[in-house]
Parts: sequence; structure tokens; C-alpha cells
Amino acid sequence: MTTKILEKLKEVKERRGIEVLLAVESGSRAWGFASPDSDYDIRFIYRHEKDWYLSPWDKDETIEFMTEDDLDGSGWDLRKTFHLLLKSNAALLSWFYSPIVYIKNEKFYDLFKSLADECFSPVAVSYHYLSMSKKYLEACRGDEVKLKSYFYLLRTALTGKWILEKGTVPPVLFSELLVLTDDSTREKIENLIALKATKGESYHHPNDRELFRFLESMIKDSEEKTKCLDSGNTDKTKMEKVFREILVLSFKPEV
Repeated sequence: MTTKILEKLKEVKERRGIEVLLAVESGSRAWGFASPDSDYDIRFIYRHEKDWYLSPWDKDETIEFMTEDDLDGSGWDLRKTFHLLLKSNAALLSWFYSPIVYIKNEKFYDLFKSLADECFSPVAVSYHYLSMSKKYLEACRGDEVKLKSYFYLLRTALTGKWILEKGTVPPVLFSELLVLTDDSTREKIENLIALKATKGESYHHPNDRELFRFLESMIKDSEEKTKCLDSGNTDKTKMEKVFREILVLSFKPEV
């Protein structure tokens, strides 16, 4: 499938006249709990030629595609990427730290990484995951729950706990979050991961009430503590400098 993904990105690059700086997998495949019928969620950051950014008019800064063989693509232009980084956008950070990389330009990555680390706002990202986990908590109250939704609940709740306890950008790979659980809880979750790998996206599973109460308590605790987190550190002058550096560099994509 990687070959098809790279071919599609090449097609988009040539058709739209862009340079793909980073392309990764997002969603359940990047998190490490995909179902057999999970889509490929391809996310990418791209750059236009320098003159494209000199226009006074607003332009489309997003590229999306969906193919018949389940390639779900979404990309953001460099300028939009910087606007989102200023807000410590959680989705952008998860793209940047994805363990599955299709295209990675090292020059861009090195320039951008220091900004990504510095702009990380624990309070902003924590509120993002807290909002999501509360939504999935309500969706998973029944006696039987959609296993896909249950994993979204697990991931968002544990990610919020990571930010509270570690104060760093949370890992994308779900298994790395399990250090926050005790042995018994970890074993239950690992068994669910193994089950999900054999079931379709629509599969429903009996709710483990003990695990559900554990997550409910975790989310309540996160809601109390999130308000005390730091807001992060953004330096617009430095960000503008790096933005200009990226625009003038000559790139040779590395796959």
C-alpha cells in the first residue's frame, strides 16, 4: 500500500504544483490499533513556490482526496500549518510525531521540530483531548459499545493524563500511553487491541464496567487539573524567521 500512497502523493504534487514536505499516517494505523477494514489516513504538509505567498488574496490552503482503495488524504499548506502551530493544534502535533512516515524532508523537519516543541501548549492540547474524551465517554455508556469508539475514549483519556503527568507532547503510538496504567488495566487493554485487529470498524463489544469507571474517574481528574497547566511559549518573530527559511530552501524530498 505504501507504493500506492507515494504514487498518489506524486500525482497530487504534480497536479497542484506543490512540494510535499512531510507525509505521514494518522488515525488508528498510526496509533497502533487498526481494524482490518480501517482506512489509510494520509496527512501531509506542503509548500508552494515562493511567489504564491506574495498575493494579497486569500487562497485555498487545504488539499483533500479520497480514492477507491481507501486512501483518505488531507494536507495543509505551510502558511496554514504555521497558523495552527501558533495555537498548538493537537492534530498538527500528532501528524508531526507520527511513527509511520511516507515522505520526510529532513531540512524542513529539523527547522520545524524546534518550533513544534517550543509552541506546545499543555493547556490547549489537554483541553482538546478532554473535550474529545468526554464526548466518547457519553458514547460508551451502554452495555454494548462500538469498539472503535471505546478505543477513541481510551486514547483521548490517556493522552490527557500523559500531558498532566509528563508535561510533554504526548506520544502518537497508543502502546506508549499504557505506562500510565497498572498491570491489570494494561492487560485488559492489550487484549482489546488484539481483538480489534480481528474485527471490523462496526463491531460492538460488551462494556467492561470496571475499565469504564477507571476512564470516567481519569477524565474527571483531568477536568479538575487541566486549568492549572501552562499555556506554552510562542515566539512569532522566530516563527516568521523559520517560515522564510523554509520558503527559500531548495528541497529534495526524502522518502
